[in-house]
Amino acid sequence: MSTLTSLPTRTLGSTGPRVSALGLGCMGMSALYGEADRAESIATIHAALDAGVTLLDTGDFYGMGHNELLINEALRTAPAAAREQALTSVKFGALRTVEGGFTGYDGRPAAVKNFAAYSLQRLGTDHIDVYRIARVDPDVPIEETVGAIAELVEAGHVRHIGLSEVGADTLRRAAAVAPIADLQIEYSLISRGIEDRILPTARELGIGITAYGVLSRGLISGHVTREQTFAPGDFRGMSPRFQGDNLGRNLDLVDRLRAVAEAKGVTVAQIAIAWALSRGEDVVPLIGARRRDRLAEALGALDVTLDAADLAAIEAAVPAGAASGARYPENQMAHLDSEH
Repeated sequence: MSTLTSLPTRTLGSTGPRVSALGLGCMGMSALYGEADRAESIATIHAALDAGVTLLDTGDFYGMGHNELLINEALRTAPAAAREQALTSVKFGALRTVEGGFTGYDGRPAAVKNFAAYSLQRLGTDHIDVYRIARVDPDVPIEETVGAIAELVEAGHVRHIGLSEVGADTLRRAAAVAPIADLQIEYSLISRGIEDRILPTARELGIGITAYGVLSRGLISGHVTREQTFAPGDFRGMSPRFQGDNLGRNLDLVDRLRAVAEAKGVTVAQIAIAWALSRGEDVVPLIGARRRDRLAEALGALDVTLDAADLAAIEAAVPAGAASGARYPENQMAHLDSEH
């Protein structure tokens, strides 16, 4: 008996697809968090699909194509019904070196179509459901980049246009060119910057939010300790929020959140994800689970109902702006249109 329709669903904006209320962010299965277990990664994607997760989020530069190939393998080996309901959300545009460094972004129309051709091949599909540039190319007007994706939509290679980490003004300019389904952007209890201008603008324009980093790369998952060490190549090893005194201060916030969670009979991760879900029906959190046990914990957040008293307690434990440290190292913050 299929359980593929067992999860609640939400729509990505006024023009986007209907998706599971939680999406699976697959990046960590290929890159940036140290070694991942391929078999467990595929098993986790299968478990997510079986539970009713329909949105799989990736980037063509996650492991230089590795993540798209992984998703291809997972979908090929999944039951047909799960495969048919799966939707792919793909980021493109990041330029990499052989050593794994990032050297910028390319949003030129010819590059957009080139990136898409390679992604379609790696994913083993004839279309991408939501396609977005990972970061705005400062040398190419957003209108040109979005226009190129719109041409891919017209040709049937892409179903919907998304954006990633753009500010309110860029969001408005992009939406004037073609319908935008959603904005993918970091949004969590300790990253609430979008609430000032970006979220209201998205709502005005009928653009949904796919929120990544809802557990702040594990920082507010309840699983990180003060003695935590990270493997070489793990992004968190250079993330300001995981450094020195910042880590201690941020884990103090987690301890306060844990008290609220325990009073509610749920885990820290579950209450943090439930908070993100409570932000509105237009917000679809992405969970970056790499293992089936963490996936199961995250999906449990869908059963958590937060009333006004709960939300007030969460707000008191982790007030807006309470995090110590920026969400990216300084050189990477410079690439975020959303921060300017």
